[in-house]
Parts: sequence; structure tokens; C-alpha cells
Amino acid sequence: MKKRLVAFLYVFTWFFPFVGLAQDVHFSQTDFSPLTLNPALAGAGSTFNGVMMYRGQYGSFATPYKTFLGSFDGRLNSGVKNANGVLGGGMSFYNDRMGDGFFNQTTIGLNLSYCLRVSRFNRVALGLNSTFGQCSANPTVGQWGSQYDGNAFNPNIPSGENFYQQSFSYFDLGVGAVYTYQTEIEKITNVPDKGVSVGFAAYHVNSPRYSFYNSSIQNLSIRYSFFTNANIGLARTNGVLQPAIYFQSQRKSMELLYGVSYKQLIRKGSVETDNIKEIAFSLGLFSRLRDAIVLKSMVFYGPFSTGFAYDINVSRLSLVSNFKGGFEMFVRYSVNNLGGKRVRVK
Repeated sequence: MKKRLVAFLYVFTWFFPFVGLAQDVHFSQTDFSPLTLNPALAGAGSTFNGVMMYRGQYGSFATPYKTFLGSFDGRLNSGVKNANGVLGGGMSFYNDRMGDGFFNQTTIGLNLSYCLRVSRFNRVALGLNSTFGQCSANPTVGQWGSQYDGNAFNPNIPSGENFYQQSFSYFDLGVGAVYTYQTEIEKITNVPDKGVSVGFAAYHVNSPRYSFYNSSIQNLSIRYSFFTNANIGLARTNGVLQPAIYFQSQRKSMELLYGVSYKQLIRKGSVETDNIKEIAFSLGLFSRLRDAIVLKSMVFYGPFSTGFAYDINVSRLSLVSNFKGGFEMFVRYSVNNLGGKRVRVK
């Protein structure tokens, strides 16, 4: 009991700042949730891209913190041939649930992007995000540090918390830009695939009010997001190295996720017929600085793919988590059909 209580108090000191200081959701497979990474990625990689993702963490010693995400994006003018510019759009939904219904957050976001091909292999994209969010809390199921009597949690001790409201909503805006260098994959035969993307975004640029309390005004802090990733084809093989770096900063919180995946193509898909589908798998090893080691695995079959990730906790929280962090999985359906010709999606 004492270990569970210590674990709860430790997790609470991490999660309550999330409620009070409004830290955003994060994923270990962030490249498969593009609309939470950069609004300029809407429609950037596919004519249509649909993703469903689930993340649960800290379930080894407390009620899991659960996140559900669903998103779809695509190119709005994909039927226009020989167009140097591509208009993209997308919609995302995610829900965060902390503990036994103590804190719940739901958001719906719309994204619009425009990608301009400035030369044969170079593209620049700009994006805009608008989001409506709703937060709710149930103080009666929460456990507070003030209710710890020195030996155990005592629900009979008043929490001292005075919620002005148990739910509120907000509206915010975000902007982003992405530069991409990518060789024309559909025309490559014996030349290794090469590509790199660099992006920067800012979410909550209007800093909307975000608080359950009336006595103190808390605004949603701007979240800055930077990423760079690459595809490096290995000559005379069907393998691709995919190094990546993701950095996010929001107020005093920072996250740095970096590592590399290896994708092995088992069978190349045909660009002329649907009967021969691409089959591939990938394995990845990433690190979230001062927090976790992330193991990733993904399987690709034609337009379908699924992936799993597990965070091995290496921070101070590992003292009570026994190195058990978060589990994450996704399923994706992604197609790319330009000018009647199918091309591979990374």
C-alpha cells in the first residue's frame, strides 16, 4: 500500500502540472500522427491518410493515463495534373483520460496546408491549424497530496481544492512550415531512395484561457515543435534507414525524441496494378531524453500498416514503475495516387 501511495504521489506531481500548466499530448510514434506534429504535413505524404492510435502509460502501479487519437488528411486537388502546388487538408480528434475519470480532455482540430514544388526534388509547405477543445474534471474521484496523513491516503481529510467550474472549452490556432527534399520514388530503379524533411510549428499561438479556477487565470502556453527525419536507401539492398529527431517545448517542459528505424522491403509493390502489394517491416530504437528508451516495430502491407511502441522508463519514476512505461499502437490506411500512377508511401 505504501509503495502504491508513493507511486501515486509521484505520478500526481507529474500529471497535475499537466492540468494546471496545460502540457500537450505526445506520442512515441509521432511520425504517424502528423497533424499533432505540424499542420503543414496535412496531405503532404498521401492522397489520403487515415490513422487511429492508442497510448496507455503508468498502468503498472496506477490507473493508466489513456490517449486515443483519430485523424485523416489528404490532398484536396490531387486530380489536377502537372500542378506545382498541392492543397491539403485534414481533421484530427483526440481524447485524454487521467485516472478514474478525474481529468478528461477532448479536442477536434482542422488543418489546411499548401505545398509548393520549387524544383524537381524540393518542396515547401505552409499549414494552419484550428482546434476546439473541451476539458472536464471530477474532483470527487481525485486524490490530493493534502489528504496524505503521513501514513496513508485519508479520503476524510478535506482536499482544500475549490474548483470554480468542472468543465471549460477553448479555441486555439497553430501554424507550421515544412521543407522536403525527396527523389521521385516511382521513377527510381537501381538508385537508393533519398529524402529529408525539416519542419517547425507553433501551436496555441493565441494562448487561450485554460483553467478550472476563477482565482487565477491560466493560459494555454504556446507549444513549439521541431522535427527532421530522413530516408536513406541502402545500395543493392531493399533496406532503408530512417533517422529522426523530434523536439517539443511548452513553457518549462521540453521533450527530445531521437533515434533510427530500419525498414526492410520484402516485396516491392506494383505501380501499375493493385494485385501486387508492397510488403515490408521496420524496427526502431529511440530515446526520449532523461525519460525512456522506446522500442518500435511496424508492419506494412499495401496501403495498410500497423505499429507498436513500448517505452522503457529510465527516469526517476523507474523506482516505482519497475521500468514499465507506456504502450502505444496504431493502424493506418494510406494511399498515394498521382496522375493515375500509384507511388510508395514511406
